[in-house]
Amino acid sequence: MTDIPWLTLAIALPALGGLAIALMPRERIETAKRVALGVTLGTLLLVVAMAARFDVASTQRLQFTEVHAWIPQFGVSYAVGVDGIALVLILMSVLLVPLVVLAAWKENDASTVDDGGKGYFALILLLEAMMIGVFAATDVFLFYVFFEAMLIPVYFMIGRYGRGEDRRRAAIKFLLYSLLGGLLMLVAVIGVAVYGGTFLWSDLVAPGSALAGVDTTVARWLFLGFFIAFAIKAPMWPVHTWLPSAAGSSRPGTAVLLVGVLDKVGTYGMLRYCLELFPGAAAWFVWPVVALSLVSIVYGAILAVAQSDMMRLIAYTSISHFGFITLGIFAMTTQGQSGAALYMVNHGFATGALFLVVGFLIARRGSSAIADYQGVRTTAPLLAGTFLVAGLAGLSLPGLAPFVSEFLVFIGAFMFHPVPAIIATAGTVLAALYILWMYQRTMTGPLPASLGRLPDLSHREVWVVGPLIALIVLFGLYPQPLLDAINPAVEQTMQQIDATDPAPALDAAGEAAGGQEGADE
Repeated sequence: MTDIPWLTLAIALPALGGLAIALMPRERIETAKRVALGVTLGTLLLVVAMAARFDVASTQRLQFTEVHAWIPQFGVSYAVGVDGIALVLILMSVLLVPLVVLAAWKENDASTVDDGGKGYFALILLLEAMMIGVFAATDVFLFYVFFEAMLIPVYFMIGRYGRGEDRRRAAIKFLLYSLLGGLLMLVAVIGVAVYGGTFLWSDLVAPGSALAGVDTTVARWLFLGFFIAFAIKAPMWPVHTWLPSAAGSSRPGTAVLLVGVLDKVGTYGMLRYCLELFPGAAAWFVWPVVALSLVSIVYGAILAVAQSDMMRLIAYTSISHFGFITLGIFAMTTQGQSGAALYMVNHGFATGALFLVVGFLIARRGSSAIADYQGVRTTAPLLAGTFLVAGLAGLSLPGLAPFVSEFLVFIGAFMFHPVPAIIATAGTVLAALYILWMYQRTMTGPLPASLGRLPDLSHREVWVVGPLIALIVLFGLYPQPLLDAINPAVEQTMQQIDATDPAPALDAAGEAAGGQEGADE
């Protein structure tokens, strides 16, 4: 069993499934849906079986590793492996994908595209393969290939299968921003190979590696090449403007994968590559990144309050949430980085649930405008209830999964410096405003005659959103399984960047007082 190429199989299965769907005739749309659901469920079971064999007590940095020569002339390898952080992000990804497939089951594209919508399901599977690959890659060039290749299915999922007249413009905007970041990252990847002598991540972060002795100025420029690409992907202010357009013009399922998974590649890249490849440069850029994080938190929340479109509102809330994640990463504390990694997972579940419930509303009314809804809970109480739970998770209500993540980020940020932690609380206050206001305007009050009688959640829709609500509650009450996988990886990251948690002020004061009493005696 130890010789099973788990990660390669997890990448290959959805890739082959997507290819099979693409080759099906147009009239086989129902078969394409069944194949897509079956393949995504099979991938989920495969990854769960792999995760069950992950040893949280292992001293190995990476598990399930594979290294094969790919382009030996340039020293490029097909190298994959996971630590606890990559593992939980892959698990989150493969759990969201079958729910997205099931959510799109009743959507009919026959009138807008020439393949009846079959291609959408092929693109979902292709994107799933690349999402697994980007989190599993341990060769920097291979990571770059998956990082850039993800643009292709997402571009078509927005521009070809999206919503509204502006979907093509939104897709082009997404593509241009991403290509700009990718170009800068390519230059940095080449620089890493030139100065480090290899593309293998494990060799680059090894003690005494050639990259560790690179000139300080060069390291800072290489750091920036990676960081800007990841900041665009995340997205952080001021390179965030592609996200509201892309999410607002996407199907709800596309928005789930875009915000719930793809944007996490940016924050994961900061943690894995920016910090560990360039620890000295990362320490030098801490305060500028913290400042950008705080602007993202407050700015995203303020713009979310002002939105009249539910899809765009959720997109702006995610800009604020990603500010919390980057704040936790660059606080350079164990609590902050553990909270940031946990936040990536919990945000995927909470925002995914919110996008999907809004998608159910759009399917009933044909509009994402907040003003077009009122009193929905009187005719669809189950839909309104799931909307409320997902919304409360978005504002990090205690007892729901994002609260634990945000609380750890606040602890880590406060240990780093009290001022950023205090400023970040504005995002929490504004989150309560934009979430509760959206719920009040759409779900409460009398049901206008123009809405008619909106149907409640169907059995299929319950199966879509139910697992996410269950996970939000489960990990809100018992996050330990995720933290058991995340914490060892965070400790190894802290060792790699030579960072230690500052001593709590109260403990330091107590020790000082005790020492003074001993001196007096």
